[in-house]
Amino acid sequence: MTDSDQAEPTPSPRVRELFRNLAMQMQATVADVAAEAWEAGQRNLKEPTFAEDPMLAELDRRFTHSTLAHWLVANIDHPGQSVEPTFIPDLLTYSRDLVLRGVDTDEVDAWRASQNVTWNWWLKACFDTTDNLEDLRELVAISASSLMAYFDDSRAAVSAHVSEVRSELARGPLVQRLAMVQLLLQGAPIARSRAEAQLGYALTGHHLAAIVWVDSEDQVDGLELAAEHLMRVCGAERRLTLVTSLTALWVWLPVTGVPSQADLAAIVADIPGVRISLGRCGTDVNGFRRSHLDAAAAQNLLARLGSHRRTVRFEDVQLISLLSSDVPEVKLFITDILGDLATADRTLRHTVRVFIAEQFSISKAAEKLFAHRNTIDRRLVRIDELLPRPLAQNPSAVDTALALVELQEDD
Repeated sequence: MTDSDQAEPTPSPRVRELFRNLAMQMQATVADVAAEAWEAGQRNLKEPTFAEDPMLAELDRRFTHSTLAHWLVANIDHPGQSVEPTFIPDLLTYSRDLVLRGVDTDEVDAWRASQNVTWNWWLKACFDTTDNLEDLRELVAISASSLMAYFDDSRAAVSAHVSEVRSELARGPLVQRLAMVQLLLQGAPIARSRAEAQLGYALTGHHLAAIVWVDSEDQVDGLELAAEHLMRVCGAERRLTLVTSLTALWVWLPVTGVPSQADLAAIVADIPGVRISLGRCGTDVNGFRRSHLDAAAAQNLLARLGSHRRTVRFEDVQLISLLSSDVPEVKLFITDILGDLATADRTLRHTVRVFIAEQFSISKAAEKLFAHRNTIDRRLVRIDELLPRPLAQNPSAVDTALALVELQEDD
């Protein structure tokens, strides 16, 4: 028997009012607590896909917030009574994407970790809201019954939705193709001929992988258009495209080169909200796998840094990806290396990167930037004034730090 199967306690009128007032009061901090609960859940996941896939992690974060907010609102309307799980679009999207990713939903430890954070937050508020021991005892008991049952019922609701979606999608080829790709990405010993027959895509030769996604379901109409434009820019005649969530596509192109950053930016310029990450080109099955993992790493980097850049190529951010797993340390690194240059005019920062790329040649930098040598000289003087240490002492660190700053800016 679960908590939700037990008899529901009924609060006294006085405790009912305490419950209602407390729920109203706690709405002011629900976003912060939901974020803390989500982080606790992420730390206790056994399934790495949640943490490695920024889009799935974002859906999980949104679902955590909406779940907690729904419980508070329900207890304002009907204090202390049982609360039905939240059947909102987030839950439907969340369930579908879990199935498409092939993720196991039975993450009890993660649910309990989130629940503990929420319960500690609510329990402290209970003790702060009344000094009457009898009322406090009743308030805590009813709160525990309501919140624990709600978490259990919400977990069961997700599992039920996932089962329904899995049954629905299993009737079509989509899940089978996704399952095959997941096996290939995991390095499973799958016969090439079998994989090619199921995917309708040759695994021999060269491959370039891309992830095309949007942050809002209101912008999904642009996904297919962006994938088509990408295919044309790359000079490909065909592509393998998998719908991996309501807001994302995984794409593979049989090409030998990666388009320039300028070409990528042109693809998304007229397609609102669409974002693209590219891997490096690879060959055969290993290249198919490696290129996608590169694209996923580049996408994950943007998520970790909170970057709003709409296009990214792994080859441009490979070093940064390796260095930026600890975001607070990244921020300290930027401040320590760049000082005031981190927030200086973008033209100055771009001048530094071009100057370094042109092997510290003022004339070549001036030519590249369509500027006079004297202009570059003046900029370099100003740059040294802004940097904590002269550029010549540590140019590679300055270049890396500036690349990190650029990633955190809008295109």
